[in-house]
Amino acid sequence: MKLGIHAYEWCSEWSNDTLDIIDKVKEWGFDFIEIPLMRLDLFDPKAVRERLDGFEVATSNVLLADDVDVTSFDPEVRRNGVNYLKDCVKASAEAGAKMFSGVIYSQYLKDAQKMPSEEEWQFSADSMREIARYAADFGMSIAFEPVTRYESYLLNTAEEAVRLVDMIGEPNVFIHLDSYHMNVEEKNFHDAVVTAGSKLSNFHMCENDRGIPGTGHVDWDGIFRAFQEIGFDGYLGFEGFSDCTDNMSTWVWRKLAPDGDTFVRESIAFAKKMMQKYEV
Repeated sequence: MKLGIHAYEWCSEWSNDTLDIIDKVKEWGFDFIEIPLMRLDLFDPKAVRERLDGFEVATSNVLLADDVDVTSFDPEVRRNGVNYLKDCVKASAEAGAKMFSGVIYSQYLKDAQKMPSEEEWQFSADSMREIARYAADFGMSIAFEPVTRYESYLLNTAEEAVRLVDMIGEPNVFIHLDSYHMNVEEKNFHDAVVTAGSKLSNFHMCENDRGIPGTGHVDWDGIFRAFQEIGFDGYLGFEGFSDCTDNMSTWVWRKLAPDGDTFVRESIAFAKKMMQKYEV
């Protein structure tokens, strides 16, 4: 299992001005950094790769704009979304990433008025299959992150993510769970992880308020017991936010930890305690 952290712990937008975050992540002893591609125009793969110097990176994104919605009934919009995600995959590969994940299966915060139709499910599956095959050419995998009902109308639970993965039918397609979202949508933390099973590649270790893991009411014992049962050996990352950002809704209006260093230090200590407890 690899332990890492999202760059948004220290910034609200990634660019060459934030490359020093890579150094911080290395200094803290993490195994990888997750870099967001919400501003793909500011992401410099060559500069990132040089700063990484062999250190592992994973990338992620959310489909913010309605003109890249791969579940749109407009085929031109779906094509635009596929092309945009291919650009994300290519940039990720050029930076050295082997994993690209996030809310990439449908528009984030889509103004949906009803449950997704079977046709919309198929739109997503067909688009993601094309992305998966493109990613495979770079030796990359992709993973889908279910989020709350307020953020996505398509994937809210592990069960729904498994359905989409099965519809796509490609070997490099996985699931990215996040305990913050699970706290809203899942009946049981343990069972959701088991449902994802061998398709679980990424896990955001977030407390129910996005604060320091272990300080809220998330069932960490259930989660780590499930990790042990399924043999989870993927990306285990912290996702905290340093402040509000205008390129992804984080709904953070107060300090969730005394400071960034406290968040990181206590998060690492808690994760390692749980990993040792369950021998994962």
